Amino acid sequence: MAEDQATAGKETSAVEKQQETTEAEAPTLTITKRMMVAIDESDSSFYALQWVIDHFSNLLMTTEAAEAEGGLLTVVHVQSPFHHFAAFPAGPGGATAVYASSSMIDSVKKTQQEASAALLSRALQMCLAKQIRTETLVLEGDAKDMICQAVEQMHVDLLVVGSRGLGKIRRAFIGSVSDYCAHHANCPILIVKPPKETTT
Repeated sequence: MAEDQATAGKETSAVEKQQETTEAEAPTLTITKRMMVAIDESDSSFYALQWVIDHFSNLLMTTEAAEAEGGLLTVVHVQSPFHHFAAFPAGPGGATAVYASSSMIDSVKKTQQEASAALLSRALQMCLAKQIRTETLVLEGDAKDMICQAVEQMHVDLLVVGSRGLGKIRRAFIGSVSDYCAHHANCPILIVKPPKETTT
């Protein structure tokens, strides 16, 4: 009987040691460290940004602990590329290409840069109000492709986009950035829909 008690004591201590080892080796939960929010001039994209600020601010705060953990919000805006020429019909069976002058190109690019700066400034103000660690990024090209490329290159943990609520016909013709990213982005994606407007 004494032997049984001694054996039981040894088994208990072995189990306790195994539990200690298992707890020490247990993987820690992964926390989303890098989020990206894509914005444009639409209200739905800024609603998505505000939603992230309201729901994830504790992960992205500008505290020393958060900075050590690497919590960071990237706000990205994609400018449409400027085409230097436009073709239009000019009589029977022909088309004419009109090329933009260098001054017109410079003017359009300057306007695009100013619009991007205004959008990102508004986004930064929203983030700074909640002390969120933020960086901004301006890209040029097709928004769907550029966002997915940025997600992959920057190793983003979560992509957040707004939903414009396009009708079926418009979505069929011009496509949806959120729908494309949901199928092609190399990370989890959160599509934030704005609340339905109440009609009174």
